[in-house]
Amino acid sequence: AMKINQNTVLQGKRVTLVPYTSAHVPRYHEWMQSEELQRLTASEPLSLEQEYEMQRSWRDDADKCTFIVLDTERWRGQACVDQECMVGDVNLFLTDAEDPTLGEIEIMIAEPSYRGRGFGKEATLLMMSYGVRILGLTKFEAKIGQENEASICMFKKLHFKEVAVNSVFQEVTLRLDVSDRERQWLLEQTNHVEEKSYVELKPPAEVLET
Repeated sequence: AMKINQNTVLQGKRVTLVPYTSAHVPRYHEWMQSEELQRLTASEPLSLEQEYEMQRSWRDDADKCTFIVLDTERWRGQACVDQECMVGDVNLFLTDAEDPTLGEIEIMIAEPSYRGRGFGKEATLLMMSYGVRILGLTKFEAKIGQENEASICMFKKLHFKEVAVNSVFQEVTLRLDVSDRERQWLLEQTNHVEEKSYVELKPPAEVLET
């Protein structure tokens, strides 16, 4: 099962990726009330209870890997609990049963003040590097709404190429095949990342209550 990352923290310069736990659900649910985010992520609004169920299924599913994106600077001081530093999420879906080396990647920077500042780019790089190193992926796809030019542009900067346009769903599919050269580039881009244990980094409960 994809519980592989349930204790993994990937700490980069701008963003830190942590496992999606039930503690993150209320904030995530708040984000997903936004019509703009529903449109950009092609998702339906869920009740809070459904969101908790979704989080549990994500945690237990063998074909999904998800991290919550935190603001490293705010979070590192431990002055701020996860929920207050959340800026978005990043996901990998292993959707092709016949090709376990292909991952579909999704990034959402939900907090508007964090968009266009490199947070999405670093989160995507961290997730791709994790996919290549830990999950054995050699190909990535991203499906993005045609109107979401910022996201399409970002993936192209990360060497993705446009391979298909679906006019019915109004989405563009971008793809990256990870050659040896691409792999080396990806690892160089993420060689500053520290991998840590989530359990060891979590402040004890009494600290959270103050």
